[in-house]
Amino acid sequence: MEQAADLPTPPLRQDLRLDEVAPGASGEPAWVIQDTVTNRFYRIGWFELECLLRWGQSPRQICEQIAAQTALDPDVEQVLGFRQFLERHQLVQPDAAAVERMQASGEGRKWLSWRWWLHNYLFVRIPLVRPQRHLKRLARHLDWLFRPATGWLVILLGVLGIVLVLHQWDTFTHDVVESFSLEGLFSFALALIVAKALHELGHALVATRLGLRVAHMGVAFIVLWPMLYTDTGESWKLRSSRQRLAIASAGILTELALAGLATLGWALSEPSALRNALLYLATTSWVLSVALNASPFMRFDGYFILSDLLDFPNLHERSSALARVFLRRTLLGLDEDWPEPFPASRRAMLIGFAFATWLYRLVLFLGIAVAVYLLFFKLLGILLFCVEVAWFILLPVVRELKYWWGARARVRPGRRQAILGVFVVLLLLLALPWRSQITAFGVARAEQQLRLYTPYPALLQQVQAQGDVPAGTTLAIMDEPDIAARMRGTEAGIRGYQARLSGLLADPAGLGEQAVTARRLLVEFEQARAARTEMARLHLRAPFAGRWLDVNPEWQAGQWIGSQVLLGVLVDPQGWQIDAYVEQGQVHRLREGSPVSFYPEGGLQRLSGNVVAIGSTRVAQLEHAMLASRFGGPLGVTAQEKTLTPSPPLFHVRVRLDEPPPTLRETRGRLQIEGERRSLLGEGLTRLAAVVIRESGF
Repeated sequence: MEQAADLPTPPLRQDLRLDEVAPGASGEPAWVIQDTVTNRFYRIGWFELECLLRWGQSPRQICEQIAAQTALDPDVEQVLGFRQFLERHQLVQPDAAAVERMQASGEGRKWLSWRWWLHNYLFVRIPLVRPQRHLKRLARHLDWLFRPATGWLVILLGVLGIVLVLHQWDTFTHDVVESFSLEGLFSFALALIVAKALHELGHALVATRLGLRVAHMGVAFIVLWPMLYTDTGESWKLRSSRQRLAIASAGILTELALAGLATLGWALSEPSALRNALLYLATTSWVLSVALNASPFMRFDGYFILSDLLDFPNLHERSSALARVFLRRTLLGLDEDWPEPFPASRRAMLIGFAFATWLYRLVLFLGIAVAVYLLFFKLLGILLFCVEVAWFILLPVVRELKYWWGARARVRPGRRQAILGVFVVLLLLLALPWRSQITAFGVARAEQQLRLYTPYPALLQQVQAQGDVPAGTTLAIMDEPDIAARMRGTEAGIRGYQARLSGLLADPAGLGEQAVTARRLLVEFEQARAARTEMARLHLRAPFAGRWLDVNPEWQAGQWIGSQVLLGVLVDPQGWQIDAYVEQGQVHRLREGSPVSFYPEGGLQRLSGNVVAIGSTRVAQLEHAMLASRFGGPLGVTAQEKTLTPSPPLFHVRVRLDEPPPTLRETRGRLQIEGERRSLLGEGLTRLAAVVIRESGF
């Protein structure tokens, strides 16, 4: 360190540019160093500028001159740190040793190393065009787009389009659902390309109008997913944060304008290929602008918009540094200085933003890892899944834990014991078998339940009012005039054949006709019996005592009722059971007699019961449609030939309730079943082992 402080600093590269930019939020002056080769910009402050003005001397001399000639009071370590920053970003002229290292690196075929493939698999940018000359000409021709009147007109047309779509909402949603087909997905992809191309063109045009050079435009591959990009790095040369905000928000505003105009075009056009194209443009632009680009937790437009609104460069890095120090101070009790001085309220906001960013990225990267696994063949999918989890999730955690381990000597003994105690408690909570609750969903229904339907169209004569009824009570009486007329005709025919048969018996000459008449009489008897059976089906009685429910109060005597119309439901309020469905991985923890708590949907009362039967095979078809996700239920299903097959597999469990639901009707709800006690750690390892065994078969 002492020797480095007295050696001259290496000369800066001759192709660097230094520009003054807008002061920071607290008023401190700022400059940017532009690397004209890579078109990267590095923001520096007053101290760094003073170092550059005296560059070429030794760090100790630079430090002494700054302290003597300015109001700053730096130390040598700060100058050495700035020198390391310049060397790390290759902003100084390389010495002979550095040149040899670069030559060795270039001759070593870096593309053969796993690190090169890992970096380029995760992120690679491919410049396609250098559009500056064309952008200047296009900006002159499109000057009218940037006038306030144009903006207000687009807003009004977009609002009008939304209002018109709301009046056709059913048609709009139907068209969206119908578009989910192979052809529709191709059209969505084409609309996405158009929308994103205009998005990037919006960035480029605004940057050009503000006098900046757009170095190149191209395609970036983030975890093999292609995304268009525009190099607007020169925006940091602008002194006004409002101008930088205009560039950052230009893409989203372009997509929103496109979405509004496409929405209006869809509402005004007739069904055609053009209308379908406008639908794809509208939906794609609305969703991506709000759901993806507006998010400030990734380095998309929303992040740069928020940075410019707050006038806070490097928001992610600076807030994350604050959050890491907050964790070290709070959990370890380390007396570390804050990376930057901020008021307490602003520091709390930045720390909260960092935690939200970490959580968002955790969910996003896990989703990307799963998607990568599913997109490729199994061996490569597993490898890329591990790379995603290790690089984006585990590596940052390991780095921070490594820092904690290195700083363990600075942790006070009392805090060490507290941390050890918390760790032991968490380990016990994970390892001890205290977790016994199994969550399931089911439908509570009466053990005896009868739904009465009309067998065929009939004339209603009488229907029993709702309420308790004893066994044998007439619930409904109906009449079918055609059957009644046929019955009367059959009875008259029986009487006629009986009289004729009596006359033939008295006449010895009528023995031959007697047999024929007797057979016809038997036919009439059978027809009469069939008619009486049909009439009996229209005379409905209660087979057991119970409560008669769900009777239409508008029905009146003499009213015609169609076939298979529900007349009412007869339930036995004494015995109630639940048809519950339990996940395949949890059913082995159940035992007959296990206590159950049932929470009806939309109710506050908890009902108790016990498990009475456990299915031995998984359910092939969901019996209760109200539980299926297709009908707003909590269980996922796949529709196959008009059947509802649970996905993932479920097992049927029958539960007997101690008391009926207050409504005495079929009720959907959630169950908490007392099962075999398991530890969270054991259950997690079991699930992990099951996944590994399942996915290890190639």
